Formats: sequence, structure tokens, C-alpha cells
Amino acid sequence: MELWHNRILVLDFGSQFTQLIARRIREAQVYSQILPCTASLATILAYRPQGIVLSGGPSSVYEKKAPSVARELFDQGIPIMGICYGMQLVTHLSGGKVVKATHREYGRADLLIDDRSDLFKGVGTGGSSVVWMSHGDRIERMPKGFRSIAHTSNSPVAAMKLEDDQRRIYCLQFHPEVAHTPEGAKMLRNFVYEICGCTPTWTMQSYVETAVNQIREQVGKNRVICALSGGVDSSVAAALTHRAIGDQLTCIFVDTGLLRLHEREQVERTFRQHLGIKLVVVRAEERFLGALAGKDNPEEKRKIIGHTFIDVFEDAAAREGKDAEFLVQGTLYPDVIESFSPKGGPSATIKTHHNVGGLKPGMKFALIEPLRELFKDEVRNVGRALGLPEEMVGRHPFPGPGLAIRVLGAVSEGDLDTLRKADAIYLEEIRAAGLYNEIWQAFAVFLPVRSVGVMGDGRTYENVVALRAVTSRDGMTADWFPFPHDVLGRISSRIINEVRGVNRVVYDVSSKPPATIEWE
Repeated sequence: MELWHNRILVLDFGSQFTQLIARRIREAQVYSQILPCTASLATILAYRPQGIVLSGGPSSVYEKKAPSVARELFDQGIPIMGICYGMQLVTHLSGGKVVKATHREYGRADLLIDDRSDLFKGVGTGGSSVVWMSHGDRIERMPKGFRSIAHTSNSPVAAMKLEDDQRRIYCLQFHPEVAHTPEGAKMLRNFVYEICGCTPTWTMQSYVETAVNQIREQVGKNRVICALSGGVDSSVAAALTHRAIGDQLTCIFVDTGLLRLHEREQVERTFRQHLGIKLVVVRAEERFLGALAGKDNPEEKRKIIGHTFIDVFEDAAAREGKDAEFLVQGTLYPDVIESFSPKGGPSATIKTHHNVGGLKPGMKFALIEPLRELFKDEVRNVGRALGLPEEMVGRHPFPGPGLAIRVLGAVSEGDLDTLRKADAIYLEEIRAAGLYNEIWQAFAVFLPVRSVGVMGDGRTYENVVALRAVTSRDGMTADWFPFPHDVLGRISSRIINEVRGVNRVVYDVSSKPPATIEWE
């Protein structure tokens, strides 16, 4: 989808916060796209950006093979903002000096603003603003033509700008994109509005209109199939495609036996009755459980589920989509971003991606990926614009392998049933307490341990269920949710009393990092 107007380009130098930069700019209703810093100058200019942001990164600019950009980028008349490593790179390439700091600066700092004319317009009305620092290098000498516009007690040059009307370059040593910089979003809005001259045209309603027209043009009179999981991404992709082509779309829903309680029934009700979409349901519980029998390694389980899903879907597609030319996938923008590395090397794999893997090379379908430009929060807003029920678009994230990775160790039908019931009670009580929308993700985990308990007058030796609930803005970092004690107590009591075979409930108070959100 080509949206050439009001585009801010973010060049990624390997920062863990790069996606947040693009998201904050989009929250200001200005379209932002990420490219690796290895992109050529010609490629960058071909995007016709109204502004460019150079992200942070783990490297030092004085190292051999440190990621860089063409020096000519600064001479194109395009406003540029360098953040952390981006600031140091601008300094290095412009003739300034960057050195290793005696003391690494990490955490919150008070930013004292010396110039409120543009970038800091309306920021720090009390004379200062809290910002988040994370750097081990410092600017020892600014390049010629630059001046400091803000400082901290440890950084004499916490922000600087080039005094040149033809080359508008601004640099920040701190990270405006993170939540720990409370006025960071305002700084980014000032950059895109005041300095780059953008207007707020990026809305999900406009996206829906553009996507619908492009899908119609791409598909023509042909038929389309969609692998519907019931999650937010595939559901919104299906609804968007259906808005464009109506009955030319057939959705295939595979019941893996690894779903939450009554999930298949909910999908059928929403898509058949509410949306009027043609839906084919494939019952494949036995096939998945048979393939998983005795398998306890989490990565092996993920691969088995992915491969089995592809086989089952292909069989269904051969029956239901004989004349189909296109396949709808719920690919999101983070999936696209993760396909490249700022240094051109492989990224570390913590675990196989939740999404089911790609189809076999021999399949004849051309792809429709209507959400390819969007972050998760934008997908939810597209769903709302399409009229999908809030219970679907507002649902917490759910992993592609389903409950199989929430049953630690080998998966059995009995353990899945126990987990389903416990998880349903957990979510029901969260909703009853009015806390569901305050939590980014909540779920129960079936642990491969048993504990001694007392029920009635008898000794028990039964299963343990762990509860997980986190707050997060994007899933990249997360904090455990501080439940009121009475709510947590009520959840525990209900699970132990209502779910046969469970005599102990524990609550996970680990943050990400060092833990992950899911247990497997």
C-alpha cells in the first residue's frame, strides 16, 4: 500500500526501541515507515520522506564497521532527527567528536531546556522535563554549526540543532519514544508538525478505504480463501477483505483442539451470524493431539503444530478453494520489520514466532496481506472501524500454537481441559472486576508438577496452575499486573473449587525482561 504523502522514514540502527519511534509518530496520525540503516541513499530518497529519524543502537560510532549512512543524506534538505546513536552518528559524520563516557548514563534524567522555539515548543513548562537516557558514549565536541538546545547534569549536550535553514538537523541524546519520557510524544509531534510540515492524515478509516479499493483492484472477479484463526489479526484481515469483495471470500477455520473454552463457537457466531462471511470449520483435534503425543520440548511442539496446521489447511483449501486464486494472511508490520537486520546479520531467536509458518512452495495462491502496513494497536482500530465486536478486537494476544505452549511439557487432552476451565474462570473474574482492559495479556499455565493439599478432611496430591497477567504498551517489555488481593484470592478460590484436579494456584510476578510473557 503506497501512501506517499506525509511520510516519516525511520532508519533502524539496531535499537530495541525502533518500532516505538514509528508507533509514536503514527499515533500523531502521520504515517511512518522503518528501513534498515543499510538502505542506499537512492532507496531512502525514493520513499520521498518529509522527515527522517535515525534510531538508537548498541554500537559505538568510532568502532570499525559501525553502522552508518551516506554523508550526503544530510545535504538533501530533508529534516533529520538523530536519537541516541543517531545523534552520535550525526556528530561523527559532521566533524564532531564522540568518545566513550567515563560514566554510563542510564535511566531517568531532568532535561533542562535552553531553546523552546520549535522541537521543545510547549515542553518542560516548569523549566525541565523528565527524559530517559541509555548511552555509554558522549558528545565531546559538537560539529561546526550545531548548538546545544538542552542539557542535563551529566550531559552538557543532551540535545542540539544545526543552525542552517537549508539543513534542518536535530539531535537528542535521550529516547523520546519510550514511556519513561513523559513528554516525548509531544517532542516527536513537534518534529513532524512544526519542523517537517506534516499534517495528521493517517487514520484507520482512511486506511480501510484505501485497502478496500486496492483489494478490489488486486482480486478482480477471482475467489479468495483465508486461514482464520479467530485471533485479532486474521479476523480483521478477513473482515477487511470481505468488505472489499463480499462472497468471493471463503474463510477456513481449523479447530486444533488447542483453543480456549468455547472459542470455535464464538468464531462461528461472529463470522456466520454477525458478519455473514462464508465459513468452513475443520475439526482436526485428534490429528493435532496425535502429532503432539509425548512431545515435551517447546520448540518441537511449536514446529509440529505449525507443520500440522499447514497440512490440514492445505487439505481443506484443496476441497473448498479449488478455484481460488488468492490467500489472505494477517501479516503485520512488525513481522515485516523483523525480516531485516541493521547489520545484515541474523537476529537472536528467543523462540519460534507465534504465527504459523509459511505455506509450501508448490501452492498456487497469490497473497493478500491487507494489514502488512499496521502495528497491532492499529489493527484493533481497523477492526473497530469495520464494526467487529469489541470482544473480538479487544481480546488479549493469543499465541498461534494455542494452549499447547501453556501446558508445560507433554500435552494431553485431560491437561488441556483442566487448563481451559481454569483459564476461563480467570478471564471471567478479570472482566467482572473491570480490569480486563487494564491488562495487556492474562492467561493460565498448567505446570508439570503436583503439590500436596488438604480438601475436606483428606490429603490431596494434585495439579498446580500458574496465573500470568502483564501490563505492556507493545509486548517488547512488560510488568506484572498488581491485582487487588481480594480479586486474586477470589480467582484462586474459584479455580480450586470448580476445576477438578487442581489444589494450588500461584501468581507469576516476573517482568519482561528477564522473563518472557509466555512461559514457553
